Amino acid sequence: MEQTFFQTEALSVGYQDTAVLKDIALSIRPGEIVSLIGPNGAGKTTLLKSLTRQLPPLAGAVYLDGRDVQAISLPQLARAVSVLLTERIRPELMTCWDVVAAGRYPYTGKFGVLGERDREVMARVMDQVRITDLAHRYFSQCSDGQKQRVLLARALCQEPRLLVLDEPTAYLDLRYKLQILDLIQNLARARNMAVLLSIHEVDLAAKVSHRVACLQGTEVRRFGPPEEVLTPGYIQALYAIDGGTYDDRTGSLELAPAVGAPQVFVLCGGGTGAPVFRRLQREGIPFAAGVLWENDLDYPVAKALAAEVVSLPAFGMWIEEAARRARALIDASGRTLSTLPMEQMTGQAAPLRALLTYAGEQGKWEGPHGL
Repeated sequence: MEQTFFQTEALSVGYQDTAVLKDIALSIRPGEIVSLIGPNGAGKTTLLKSLTRQLPPLAGAVYLDGRDVQAISLPQLARAVSVLLTERIRPELMTCWDVVAAGRYPYTGKFGVLGERDREVMARVMDQVRITDLAHRYFSQCSDGQKQRVLLARALCQEPRLLVLDEPTAYLDLRYKLQILDLIQNLARARNMAVLLSIHEVDLAAKVSHRVACLQGTEVRRFGPPEEVLTPGYIQALYAIDGGTYDDRTGSLELAPAVGAPQVFVLCGGGTGAPVFRRLQREGIPFAAGVLWENDLDYPVAKALAAEVVSLPAFGMWIEEAARRARALIDASGRTLSTLPMEQMTGQAAPLRALLTYAGEQGKWEGPHGL
């Protein structure tokens, strides 16, 4: 394990005499990605500003390579640490090339003249971030997503040992979210660069981060590898989610289920039921679902949205009690939908075929999908 490169000691941050976060103990190693997560107002941006000398700490210290950052000159700090915060710059009549070039100023001397190496670094980084085609476009004419990538290129042009990013995936569509995080991950490995970022997408934080810091109240409540920190039910509690659910296994958010006794019974499995569950929820129709093994792809969505789920233990055998409960729900519901074609209900799924036959005998089966 490499030695800690950046760390805090009994750090408290905030504004005037009011602490937003207290007694923070964080550390980052070279090549490591650390993510800050937590609800809005938890202090993520305030912490990043204090770590990078944009906001003085209320107490404690921040160390870079064992030196207090307050004792490091600003030019030296700019060569070691690069920062991209959420505040938007508004340069007038500057091209994207000009904005990216600002990242080389810690190396250009007092006159700010770009040399050959500066231009080589800029060209390489712009290609990596995929903004070469924007070089001569005015920054003000770019979309929010394009501006985000231009500003990331500016930060990377500083060739930092520590890259600090506040919501780097903000304003980006799905394609560019993945591209940017993939680039950050690859650069951290290739350059042995430490990365500290705040991010709202918990599922992405779990995928890209070596360690995650969870901010809540005035504390860093948990700090460690995502597989140890993001335990079942913790994200629901961290964000005080009470109007829906968060699935820890998939990172999926589901809205609150429709209220009331089931009006529909959905016979499903293998991930075929989830779109029907969500459509029923959108229409405000309470439903029951089954019979599902607990390792089925449909199970977590059914648990979040259904009034009742008839289930079986993962990898377990069929239990007749489940069939009896399913028949009772078919009797009580106004109709039965099936997302499984009859011809697929063979072998271990044969009891589902029997349930569908039963629904048909009761005059409640509305066809393969029924919507």
